[in-house]
Amino acid sequence: MEKLLALLLFFALAAQAQYKQPYQLYTKDGKKTTYKKLLKKSGEAQVVLFGEYHDNSLVHWLQLEFTKDMAAQKYLVLGAEMFEADNQDELQQYLDGKIDQKALDTVARLWSNYKTDYKPIVDYAKENNIPFIATNVPRRYASQVYKQGIESLEALSDDEKSWIAPLPIPYDGTLPGYKKMIEMMGGHGGENMPKAQAVKDATMAHFITENIKDDYVFIHFNGTYHSDNFEGISWYLKQNDPDVKVITISSVSQKEVSKLEEENMGKADFILVVDEDMTKTH
Repeated sequence: MEKLLALLLFFALAAQAQYKQPYQLYTKDGKKTTYKKLLKKSGEAQVVLFGEYHDNSLVHWLQLEFTKDMAAQKYLVLGAEMFEADNQDELQQYLDGKIDQKALDTVARLWSNYKTDYKPIVDYAKENNIPFIATNVPRRYASQVYKQGIESLEALSDDEKSWIAPLPIPYDGTLPGYKKMIEMMGGHGGENMPKAQAVKDATMAHFITENIKDDYVFIHFNGTYHSDNFEGISWYLKQNDPDVKVITISSVSQKEVSKLEEENMGKADFILVVDEDMTKTH
């Protein structure tokens, strides 16, 4: 009997070793969960913050599939860190078919990996008449905050201020993510470094809040650092409306996807663990 059990265990382990999966979803407390449950919970939210690794091919594939599957059950609004607010008109012209991709490349500040990683989602929105919002602060203003301080934004024109969260922007320097940023930089840049980050977070939250609709889900794509640990964009969304229903997704990379590592616990409502050998897009 013992030999039989040992043999069965051997074959079970061998089968498990042969079965390789590129990702696994977990709840914030480290319990394995399913894509079906992610869709269900996301469908109950007003906002889904899909935190990504900008260069991960699997994450980008799953974002597109997630968008398609959510669209099958809910009306959607999409938005992304990868588009800056002052390029909304140009993005809208593309969505409306008034300009083509070549023209968009010319008139908008697109990321270098746009065509491989974000164009498929934008084109899906275009084909299905789904609103797509450029949420991020124009990078020149984040740079200005880093160099001159957040108070310098007050001198901007009214038109320029329309591309930023309403001033004055609240800032909590005790939030762990902002404190960690200072530590990682060895103090270089002082408080202006996390404040520049906060301006991005606040602006993305502002344009999400402005475009939330009843019975719609707003799916927002952003670097995972902007929403990890329920900080960043999520914190500002709650400042705008304490009752807003937000679901966060964090992307992490691990050598093994079969168990969530301790350091990745609690980062989001759903944690997407991707095999560290996954192909990078750039």
